[in-house]
Amino acid sequence: MASTTGSQVLSSLYQHSVADYWNAERNPVNLRLGEVDGIYHHHYGIGVVDWTVLDGPAETREERTIAELHRLETAQAELLMNHLGPVHPSDRLLDAGCGRGGSSLMANQRFGCRVDGVSISESQVEFATEQAARRGVDDKVGFHFKNMLDTGFETGAFQAIWNNESTMYVELGLLFAEHSRLLRRGGRYVTITGCYNDAYGLPSRAVSEINAHYICDIHPRSTYFKEMAANRLVPASVIDLTPATIPYWELRAKSSLTTGIEAAFLDAYKGGSFQYLLIAADRV
Repeated sequence: MASTTGSQVLSSLYQHSVADYWNAERNPVNLRLGEVDGIYHHHYGIGVVDWTVLDGPAETREERTIAELHRLETAQAELLMNHLGPVHPSDRLLDAGCGRGGSSLMANQRFGCRVDGVSISESQVEFATEQAARRGVDDKVGFHFKNMLDTGFETGAFQAIWNNESTMYVELGLLFAEHSRLLRRGGRYVTITGCYNDAYGLPSRAVSEINAHYICDIHPRSTYFKEMAANRLVPASVIDLTPATIPYWELRAKSSLTTGIEAAFLDAYKGGSFQYLLIAADRV
């Protein structure tokens, strides 16, 4: 494959700033959790917390807590994959905004098919590529320094595409237009994302704090459905995961891996200004 330069992939100063952020990111809350089993995620968790991890010997409490946080984030990825629809070994999947590649590796292990991941962070792509090679699946799982708004992949190449907490870095109209082009008719798109609640009004102070922390732009809930409708993506399932993710944040706030943003997430979720949604949509 021909090499791709940053000027070909990154089309704005904002995208350069996002790429710089993720190229430099070495956050223990991502790296330490991935060390549990070699699956490195860049998303949050869902499910009932086993609070007994905080009990017992103090010298092993951190190890137990990290394993529990990782179990919750893996459960989130598994739930997303449950909504990808029928996937066969001959199909092809796209992980848009793949981070360090954990979900792509899980999808290949589960479905046995080709998976491509794209990221505007060259360091993430390099890290994920090394993980695929280490697992001996680099012939089936490939990671690419590409912009998910303009991937260059063939039209209709994919049976399913997902964004896992990456849509807040792009314009949804441009993103869904590209996904609609890439999906074959009848294919499935799934996103798990944080969005601000239109009923609340403008973004709350806590949501604005989250935006500033991650240099992102959290979209209102309504924009997802508006732009999906404009791009031939018809919602098949919508699940409010807010109650399911709050326990993850409560445990993370008690861990050694806090980043200072935990209180903002909990305030926004519990106050109703912020929601954590799964949306699965069919390409028609």
